[in-house]
Amino acid sequence: MRFRHIFSETAAGLRQNLTMTLAVIMTMWVSLSLFGAGLLANQQVELMKGRWYEKIEIYIFLCTPYVSGDQCEPGQGVTQAQKDVIQQTLLANPEVAPDGVFFESKQEAWEEFRRAYEGNPIQDSLTVDQMQESFRVKLKNPEQYQGVVSAVVGLKGVQNVQDLRKYLDPFFRTLGFLQWGTLTASALLLFAAALQIANTIRLATFARRREIGIMRLVGASNPYITLPFLLEAVLSALVGAGLACATLASGVYFVITRKAQVSLQALPWIGWSEAVWAMAGVAAVGLVLSIIPTLVTTRKYLRV
Repeated sequence: MRFRHIFSETAAGLRQNLTMTLAVIMTMWVSLSLFGAGLLANQQVELMKGRWYEKIEIYIFLCTPYVSGDQCEPGQGVTQAQKDVIQQTLLANPEVAPDGVFFESKQEAWEEFRRAYEGNPIQDSLTVDQMQESFRVKLKNPEQYQGVVSAVVGLKGVQNVQDLRKYLDPFFRTLGFLQWGTLTASALLLFAAALQIANTIRLATFARRREIGIMRLVGASNPYITLPFLLEAVLSALVGAGLACATLASGVYFVITRKAQVSLQALPWIGWSEAVWAMAGVAAVGLVLSIIPTLVTTRKYLRV
């Protein structure tokens, strides 16, 4: 009998506040969808960082008679003694990975150049002697590279130090800005949804204040009186979260699986495992946003 009364009160509250309930569901749908999209974007950025940063290497290009640089003698190339100093400096640096220093000769650089431009008219534009020798350095932690750069940039025989991070960091900063922008917008909408839930519960308690007063007089406990309102909020949140999860699943399937993974196969892409985690986060946040405002509001307005 108690549960029948609770469910009947919940159904009555949903019917009486149908417009507000639909508004809560729509707001939860949009805000949770944006929140889930932010979670997926965060996982995508971290996935791309992990894949690309682990491949980041520092290239130290050495002087030749055909290039100029602050540490190069005009018309002269790097000497063997200078190469030895550069190599020892790299091997002694604690930021360099074990066995992470590779030397590329002019011949190897020329062969790589020809492979890269095979079939292109510029393939035969350079000779072996015009190519630059270089050191390729792998790091223990791609996030920590300044020590290696500062250690070799001023050594004699070093023409240029190239780090791919300076090209990737602006790209990831842009992705991070979009990611946090999405999460900020979703947080504002989630806050609006919490206010709507609180307002809906407030109106519901005011409309049923006489019934609540009678229930209190006959000895009904606060949890028993609160439960129908809590169920209303939870049901609205679950519907909104379900629609948000369906939106995320559709986005992953149509945008990632069918489009991005097919057209850009060289890039790492999130999949269904990441989508499931995002959906779990969406469901958890939806429940929290429905329960907390309801408990706070009913505690305030059920005092008769």
